[in-house]
Amino acid sequence: MDIQEPEFTSEQVRSVLFTQDANNQFHILSRTVQSICTTGTVGGSFDYDQTWICALCMLNTVQHRHVAIARLSHPTNLGRTMQDLRFIIIVIAPSRAKGTKTALETTRTFATLFADMDIRQRLVMAQSVDDFRTTLLEAAKELAMEQNQWRERKASIHLSQAKEQVFGNGPWFPGRGLLQDFRRRRKYYLSDYIDGIVGHKTIQKLFSSVIFLYFACLLPAIAFGVLNDDNTNGGINVRKVIFGQAIGGIFFAMFGGQPMIVLLTTVPLAIYIKVIYKISQSLGYDFFAMYACVGLFCQMFLIIYSLTELCNLMKLATRSAEEMFSLFIAIAFTVESLRALHYSFRDNYYDCDENYEENMQKRAIENANNSSTTTALIDKIGGIPCQRDTSILYMFLMFGTLWLGLFLYNFRKTPYLTRSRREWLADYALPASVLIMSFTGAYMFSEIDKDMFKLRPEVPLLAIPPILSLPWQGYFVCFLLGFFLSFLFYMDQNITSAIVNNSQNKLKKGTAIHMDLFVVAILNMFLSIVGLPWMHGALPHSPLHLRALADVEERVAQGHVHEVIMNVRETRLANLIAHILILCSTFTLLPFPLRWIPTSVLHGLFLYMALTSLTGNEMFERLLLLITEQQAYPPTHYIRRVPQRKVHLFTACQLIQLILLCAVGFSPYPALETLFPIVCFFFIPIRHILIPRLIDYKYLDALDGRH
Repeated sequence: MDIQEPEFTSEQVRSVLFTQDANNQFHILSRTVQSICTTGTVGGSFDYDQTWICALCMLNTVQHRHVAIARLSHPTNLGRTMQDLRFIIIVIAPSRAKGTKTALETTRTFATLFADMDIRQRLVMAQSVDDFRTTLLEAAKELAMEQNQWRERKASIHLSQAKEQVFGNGPWFPGRGLLQDFRRRRKYYLSDYIDGIVGHKTIQKLFSSVIFLYFACLLPAIAFGVLNDDNTNGGINVRKVIFGQAIGGIFFAMFGGQPMIVLLTTVPLAIYIKVIYKISQSLGYDFFAMYACVGLFCQMFLIIYSLTELCNLMKLATRSAEEMFSLFIAIAFTVESLRALHYSFRDNYYDCDENYEENMQKRAIENANNSSTTTALIDKIGGIPCQRDTSILYMFLMFGTLWLGLFLYNFRKTPYLTRSRREWLADYALPASVLIMSFTGAYMFSEIDKDMFKLRPEVPLLAIPPILSLPWQGYFVCFLLGFFLSFLFYMDQNITSAIVNNSQNKLKKGTAIHMDLFVVAILNMFLSIVGLPWMHGALPHSPLHLRALADVEERVAQGHVHEVIMNVRETRLANLIAHILILCSTFTLLPFPLRWIPTSVLHGLFLYMALTSLTGNEMFERLLLLITEQQAYPPTHYIRRVPQRKVHLFTACQLIQLILLCAVGFSPYPALETLFPIVCFFFIPIRHILIPRLIDYKYLDALDGRH
């Protein structure tokens, strides 16, 4: 603040702000405040947060408090506990002051602000003194509101408190939550576009995010198209999946509530479509008529859920449900990839005829001699030629795509090149690995037969099925299948929303869970009628999309490196532009370049997405603790606050539920496979009724909290 008449001199401040050595020279700051991080060990050791420091002093000559804040242009080493200093806060206060206005209380106020990494990042990005002051005042107001709402955002909701926290207060009416979501997001709709082009490094992040989303959505769409093509005998093929992805992505990018969510057809949906196809074939029904009826019944239930605020029940779905479902998706990606590899080796390596060409020559000779007996003997020999090089190349391309993608994705952690170039390589890890390995397979191994997907141009993209052709019993079957499918949509969409809106991601514009589910229902009604694949919020694409638009910094705590999201550009542009490009690819690029991508590379992409989705999954981290030396345990919040046997007990409970989900989801019986959405839903009562009987709430808050 500007001081017209100084109440003190610099020499007076220096004399009380610093200590003096024997030679009467100023030495170090006498009274300071810094935040520390304890290790939780018996010795009680700790580390300082060395990016900021508050210094305080009291003077008899001053009548008012004075605060000075200095932001250094670069992190500076000013001593043992100030080796990465960026902010210096100096507080000068009267010797006699009220209890709430003393130097120590004022210092604690500013220390609380600067202890927040998000606030420090925003202050670093401030362009002027006025901007700095405005940012600091806004951050103080936000922090005060967060502290007042801390109880409401508490991680582990006790079942006895669920009614008020889930359904809230005030008069209820149908569509209340949907209307609240619309009003909340409406005021940000314009900024959802502007925030994609304004700000430091925003254009660069937008461009890399568009490229990432283009390949992250297009390539899995091709892979899921191949999977659905196999499951439905070409009924739902690659062209349909890509076209549906483009239409659905554009629609949700424009009308969805949370623009960070990415819609995609997923492995569980592909499993369910396969079940519907098998049931329709066994009952003699038209597949697309049954598919449309199941989809329409399902979306009817979703609209009911959104209008009655049943999405609020997902507030009871704690972090453990999200972690188990994310691991299930990762396992599903892995299972489909390894199953495809197994089929390749089975058909080309083991169950084949090594003497195929010789037998074909004998067949031709015997046919010429009209010897039916010898021909019959030859027919008993395998009729498929051995192509072992095809299987070996399949394995090489699949695992090569995985290795190259992970290498580029983790390149930001290496000391090579500059930081911006490392970030650039990491941002384009997925498309680069796919294109490089596709070129490797097409050019370096051009003589080897590869597994290429079919376009099926003879199948129309859009076709309205004969819905009224089903018998009345068929509609009852479709009603049950649609009801079960609605649980899958409900769990997938809301778990994706919960992961995206996690407080660790520091999103500012609020949630829109009812609105998102309603928009997804309207979209899938259209997709059902025209025979295109369904879609909903996808993992891990949605968190990866958010991460692509985020500023991420690495932090070191007790020798362990972890990444922290500092800021996210909440924009619709990346999702919208990427899906417009996918729509163009359906009619232009797809017929030539993209069709040369081997399915082995696409399954390598599945493995890449499965492994990258494990980052930040605490269940996976706790599973690794079972094979980790105890002295090497990371200093996480739950390790410091929860006994080790309780940590492992909670992990074991999660593992049992995950095994049950996988047993149902990958069952060879179609009727049992239809129940896996119900199994996902029952994770909620298990968590709130059974788990608290084994583990106290005080430990569950640490193990299963949204910290």
